Amino acid sequence: MARIFAYILHKAGMVDDSALELAAAAKKIDASTPPTAIVVGSGSELDAVATTLAASYNEVWKISDEAFAYPNAEVVRKAIAKILPPGSILLLAHEHFGIDLGPGLSVLSNAAFVSDVLAADGVEGHDLKLVRQEFGGQVSAHVRCDISSGAVITVRPGSFKPTGSQAGSGVVVDKSSEIGALTTKRRYIETVFAESGDVDITKHNVLVSIGRGIQEKDNVAIAEELAEALGAAVSCSRPVVDAKWLEKSRQVGTSGKTVKPKVYIACGISGAFQHLAGIKGNPFIVAINKNPRAPIFQIADVGIVDDLLEFLPEFTNKVRDMRIVAAK
Repeated sequence: MARIFAYILHKAGMVDDSALELAAAAKKIDASTPPTAIVVGSGSELDAVATTLAASYNEVWKISDEAFAYPNAEVVRKAIAKILPPGSILLLAHEHFGIDLGPGLSVLSNAAFVSDVLAADGVEGHDLKLVRQEFGGQVSAHVRCDISSGAVITVRPGSFKPTGSQAGSGVVVDKSSEIGALTTKRRYIETVFAESGDVDITKHNVLVSIGRGIQEKDNVAIAEELAEALGAAVSCSRPVVDAKWLEKSRQVGTSGKTVKPKVYIACGISGAFQHLAGIKGNPFIVAINKNPRAPIFQIADVGIVDDLLEFLPEFTNKVRDMRIVAAK
């Protein structure tokens, strides 16, 4: 079986939640081959990240270089291609950086490429059996990937439930001396931060999130009433912002904000990866959608097939009744 690696994202010394999800995905591919983490960066921050990862991975490869001071998939691609053993399987989180990094890396490594993977069904001969979505999530495609020359695979966030950190200490291996000089045509200019709003959805433990299924601006009040009853905040997917029903600061997703609530109530949200990529921390997800084939149901802990315009008011009333009883 090919050796499995996972490229790990981190920011400000904090390891991304996808680190444990990629470890879980690697286990689904081959439970007998412990994956190796790859992390890049510079300075003491990288050492702290590598040490953290060593609690979950048996081996961690770190690459330190000033070229990694700012996110640049072009330079990371070149570095990984120099150290990745031929025929390896590399797992990446399917978010904006992984989407940028993966395809070109597969070309440099002469490896197969599969994007937005939801599930893995193991290996049969030289074929790795995977499940991904097509046609906006309406079709789950079972594909076979020839891994005889290796593979680069992006994994949809939230698709593989982590089993938790291991109680142990892996080995950290410094690969910095093996990458040589790194040059790039890209140049970092600036970081543009998302606009702030009257409510910071990143600070709330419970979010009532609405999508296109809310139908019109006047119906947003239905979600706001539920959020008030739960002591939650209202967030949304991109179509709601595009329609100007809520401000940009309420948007969750790759082009919005990243949130880590304990409970996420998705109302009329289909479950496109661009939206799901903004949900971190493995919250308890409740999905309400009248389309029983909506992709959101594949990652939800509780799925409710109903018209949310009829269900949400009833849900709100039940929450209020329970709070009254609890207060007595």
